[in-house]
Amino acid sequence: MKRPVYRALGLLSVALGVIGAVLPLLPTTPFLILAAYFFARSHPEWEARLLAHPTVGPSILAWRDHGAIPKVAKRLATALLAISAVGGWFSLPAPWCYVPGGIGACVLAWMWSRPSV
Repeated sequence: MKRPVYRALGLLSVALGVIGAVLPLLPTTPFLILAAYFFARSHPEWEARLLAHPTVGPSILAWRDHGAIPKVAKRLATALLAISAVGGWFSLPAPWCYVPGGIGACVLAWMWSRPSV
């Protein structure tokens, strides 16, 4: 019973990861890490294909093995979160204009505390 649910969740995670590759504010790698988790429990062949992928495989393995995030991903996330915070500052009314910056600061503090590869 769990295998079909995990497989469906893995496919949904891959779909969200693919969408995130073209939408600037939706992340790709976290969804693919989640897909690898679900595929490891439901369809090992699909997990192996995901891990062997030349673009996303190394990031998934770095997270799985060391809890590490690539430096380029950290820099990109920092830039995108800064853009989001500035956009929120100018487009949202007070006190909501502080929310994107506050959430972004928390996310960045956590992300930069992780090891880099």
